[in-house]
Amino acid sequence: MSVSAYYCFHNMSTFKRSSSHTRCHQFGVLSALVAASLAAACRATPGPATPPATASDNAWAVVDGRQITRDDVEKAYRRMGDAAQPVSDEESLTAKLSVLNDLILEDILIAKAREAKVEVADKELDNAYAEARKNITDEAYQQELTTRGATAADMRDALRRQLLTQKFVEQQVGAKIAVTAQEVSDFFLANRSQFNLAEEAYHIAQIAVTPAREAQLANRTGDDAATPQAAATKVAMLMERLKAGANFAELARDYSEDPESAPRGGDLGLIPMSRLKQAPQQLRDVVLKKAPGTVSVASAGGAHTLVLVVAHEPAGQRDLSTPGVNDRITEALKSRKEQLLRAAYLTAVREDAHVVNYLARRLVEAQGKLPGAPAPAPGPAPAQKAK
Repeated sequence: MSVSAYYCFHNMSTFKRSSSHTRCHQFGVLSALVAASLAAACRATPGPATPPATASDNAWAVVDGRQITRDDVEKAYRRMGDAAQPVSDEESLTAKLSVLNDLILEDILIAKAREAKVEVADKELDNAYAEARKNITDEAYQQELTTRGATAADMRDALRRQLLTQKFVEQQVGAKIAVTAQEVSDFFLANRSQFNLAEEAYHIAQIAVTPAREAQLANRTGDDAATPQAAATKVAMLMERLKAGANFAELARDYSEDPESAPRGGDLGLIPMSRLKQAPQQLRDVVLKKAPGTVSVASAGGAHTLVLVVAHEPAGQRDLSTPGVNDRITEALKSRKEQLLRAAYLTAVREDAHVVNYLARRLVEAQGKLPGAPAPAPGPAPAQKAK
């Protein structure tokens, strides 16, 4: 089975809830935001809202007086890109626009976190750094640092910035979300039929890992394995963390590459037996006859799915007193609220900031060409069609 065919599993309607709402290299947590963090860490000190004319060519954005330079974006792009995968000029510039937008939002959140006096303690950073490095040999670690043109100090700073933004957003969004007993009851009454199983079913959750860049990501770290080796290393890291007691749903939110289920903690809901029987053999084998709480890995074509069997449910009607029903509804409602409030909060802080995106302006003015960029090397002459 090809990678693309296997990945279809992650988007099969049979593995989605009817009410559904819509990247790990060898460094685990560290690599996810290293590009953005390294770039941001070496930015210029705050200056005027509009950079002086002599600096404007190098300033690709200005955020509340803080410059994000072309060098910042180029460094981030090189660290995030896959050198083995050639891309067109248009694809490269599109990716750099995306990187710049990420840097802009990170800059805003870091500034707000500092204003709110949110801090990451050294012990917290040490623990997270040790956790991220524990499955990496010193040789592999140094090799990756060299490849990325980074130092261990750079990595620690990147991780600190990631932890800082996560902690701040959690304070502003996550900590303020509450689900009442009345909301749970109302949801159950409005969706009672969903809790009446016509046939035996399995409640499952997943963490998807693929060996290629994803067009869309919705995990909290932005982590995306880009090669078969990176995907395999990521899966090994995730399984080690699960064995150490990590929460499956939190890992799915941080690392799963399936944009639909990642925000829900990988939850795919109840899958009827008839639907499971239609799934590929590899997937059936990691679900059927597995005890609740079991996590198994299905792999094909370099892609991997970590599957958690949450529960095995017989046919019949459930109510709020049925074990697990109240918790599942509460988690689903909380996830919905968190997705909405997180999106609204990030949109609001982005809109409230004074941002000038010079890269976007120049691309529009130059009709998609970056002024001052070197001309692309000529490619091979097109093959002549046989007559």
